[in-house]
Amino acid sequence: MIQEFSEQEIIRRESLAKLRELGIEPYPAALYPVNTNAKQIADEFSPEKGNFQDVCLAGRIMSRRIMGAASFGELQDESGRIQIYVKRDEICPDEDKTMYNTVWKKLLDIGDIIGIKGFAFYTQTGQLSVHVKELTLLSKSLRVLPIVKELDGQVFDAFTDPELRYRQRYVDLIVNPQVKDVFVKRAQIIATMREYFNQAGCLEVETPILQNIPGGATARPFITHHNALDIPLYLRIANELYLKRLIVGGFNGVYEFAKDFRNEGMDKTHNPEFTCMEIYVAYKDYIWMMEFIEKLLGIIAVKVNGSSKVKIGEHEVDFAGPFRRLPMLEAIKEYAGVDIKGMDEDQLREVCKQLHVEVEPSYGKGKLIDAIFGEYCEDKLIQPTFITDYPVEMSPLTKRHREDSSLTERFELFVCGKELANAYSELNDPIDQLERFEEQAALKSKGDDEAMYIDMDFVRALEYGMPPTSGLGMGIDRLTMFMTGQTTIQDVLFFPQMRPEKMD
Repeated sequence: MIQEFSEQEIIRRESLAKLRELGIEPYPAALYPVNTNAKQIADEFSPEKGNFQDVCLAGRIMSRRIMGAASFGELQDESGRIQIYVKRDEICPDEDKTMYNTVWKKLLDIGDIIGIKGFAFYTQTGQLSVHVKELTLLSKSLRVLPIVKELDGQVFDAFTDPELRYRQRYVDLIVNPQVKDVFVKRAQIIATMREYFNQAGCLEVETPILQNIPGGATARPFITHHNALDIPLYLRIANELYLKRLIVGGFNGVYEFAKDFRNEGMDKTHNPEFTCMEIYVAYKDYIWMMEFIEKLLGIIAVKVNGSSKVKIGEHEVDFAGPFRRLPMLEAIKEYAGVDIKGMDEDQLREVCKQLHVEVEPSYGKGKLIDAIFGEYCEDKLIQPTFITDYPVEMSPLTKRHREDSSLTERFELFVCGKELANAYSELNDPIDQLERFEEQAALKSKGDDEAMYIDMDFVRALEYGMPPTSGLGMGIDRLTMFMTGQTTIQDVLFFPQMRPEKMD
């Protein structure tokens, strides 16, 4: 492939060649002994204490102001930016001042990564700076950064185009450093969850990503082929069935942060590859799980934002419990104005027709109910709300309700009209489970390509006996969206899935 370069990129490549002619390696392999960062200096420097007098920093040049034999610049590292002061006679050991006159002034560019050694001080105007005593080129940048410029109150060259930001996240992180905050908070969320689960006595585990049968959810899988075994394999759509096998095996509590994959549509809240946390705890039920996860979300909100209240779009959402608990059929009655309890499939189709809810011929009773709920109820659920007691047709892995066998002991947690978590009192009756799998197979034969497969090994595991268990799955991407106030899933993924870029 023949690359075409802009005029500025050609100049940078010429500078690269000139640096090598001067004997300066633009990409040195040597260790650089960084001993502090920009934020630490800003937070802790005190002229009275005389600290930070032997500073070693590394980062990108983000601006320069050349003023004859001295100049100022801005250095950006992982923690932020700091001004640097470069004086010709102090960084040049040679008589012709090559390092300053040629390298610093002419051959280095915005975006180059350099290392500096020197000391912290305040300029006459009170600006915290590092006085550079030694300067080393660590990596030459060959492309021009889209640095923001302002003129008469107007902003130019801001790197704001969403598609470019997602495709070139590395550039986004450089020129929009506030983006890092979202991913720092994402890491805090996961760390907080791990600590909470570990303190509860649960064990973090790993289960297969490549599976013979894509079980644990109703979704369309990605299919591949294993050449050595000559069999089809599926990228997992959920890790539920493997985690429950571990409960059968004797673990009382297990959880996993899993990469799951679903070969379905993409939008602002869905990516085909996503992170899901699933947890299973023996001798518990879905009522216990509501209280358990309700407490966790309050802890996360305070940890990440300093308050249980989080701004999500135009709404202020309070994650301090208790959350409202609303049975699904009552929610449909409240928001759609129709009581569907006891209706069969034909009656539900008629209700969908009357309510102008679009459905497919392949939909069974469960999906018809789900369609009504999605159309009339979901967007009303702004504050955290547990929707409980789903019809049995919607929940093939869930224990039947202890008081009404037409329902199941299941809840979904909704926030701002979106599902955040899904939990059950897990079905542990192997006979009932096989019948549910067979019902799913019948739906698949009718054309529902999201219906579950029959997993006979999982049925066999249940036949050995699984204790009463509560399980929950929670989308980490969506949780991060809520806790950081983002409106699209792409903004909480470093590298969201996109159409291939044409690289001419």
